[in-house]
Amino acid sequence: MKRIVSAILLLFIITACDDGDLKVDVIDFSDVPAQKCSDKYIVYKTKEAEMLILSVPEEVYVQLFKNDETLPDTPRVVEINSSNQVIYRQYNGTVSADNICPNVTAATPNVIEEWNATSGTIEITTTSIKTVDANNATRITGYKHNIVFKNITFQKPSGNQTYETYVFGDYTTSVSALAFGFDEEVDKSTCDNRIFDFAGGEAFILDVADYATLFENAVTTDPRTATISATNKLSYRLYSNTISNTYFCTTPQPTTPALLQQWNAVDGVTDVSGIIEVTTTVYGTGFQHTIHLKKVTLKKDNSTFSLGDDYLFGSFITNP
Repeated sequence: MKRIVSAILLLFIITACDDGDLKVDVIDFSDVPAQKCSDKYIVYKTKEAEMLILSVPEEVYVQLFKNDETLPDTPRVVEINSSNQVIYRQYNGTVSADNICPNVTAATPNVIEEWNATSGTIEITTTSIKTVDANNATRITGYKHNIVFKNITFQKPSGNQTYETYVFGDYTTSVSALAFGFDEEVDKSTCDNRIFDFAGGEAFILDVADYATLFENAVTTDPRTATISATNKLSYRLYSNTISNTYFCTTPQPTTPALLQQWNAVDGVTDVSGIIEVTTTVYGTGFQHTIHLKKVTLKKDNSTFSLGDDYLFGSFITNP
């Protein structure tokens, strides 16, 4: 008899513990790529009849998914609230972008269960996606945004469910690679000692402190060198329209074309990186100065790319 009573008591305890508030459901989208609605600031994942949604206002989207690397251990963070929403949905059929992206969403399949996040934070860590060539030159082609929800609590029909860390995964944004459509001829400024390389709206500008020494009218046996620094500057600029020497030599500087991007060379280390190398040869009655940039890195905000082991900036001719 005691055994029967004990079995009934154990069954009662097990049944009592199967309370809806204690039930933990597993939602796993780890192997699913993230997508974005083209006309809405919604990043989402779909898996058969399930959807996981991150929906934020435009200004928050721009902040979270800025095309620039985040510093180590410094993700971009926003609170989950009524505007910054995280939602899990379960449908009664295979779900697609048509169920979230259009202003008038598809009538089917139907939502059979929805969880809404009521608290927690959204954290984004961004890294650049780069190509690398045989010269060790890199170019940024996009950015990978790793999305993690911290201390997120979902309100669901059977009760609340909390994750200390829930990894949403990676969302990738693309960027147009800088054209770098320069040829091998550069121009000396008509108003100062800057050296310009122009290609449409692109301008590559070398501005060295000791111009007379680096570009002396004398044939070199060994290349003359200088190191990128606060006084030996190199910058790449992209403008909204064609740019020329006239723009840089006009005072005050014109407001058009507009500057779209500027990348500045990182200070070098003598004989190691950020090296400006000049070779001078005779050219007719004058001298030709050929400039190579070795192991130079360009930076904008937190993002960088390399010109490679040896980049030909170009040549120009001077007359004694």
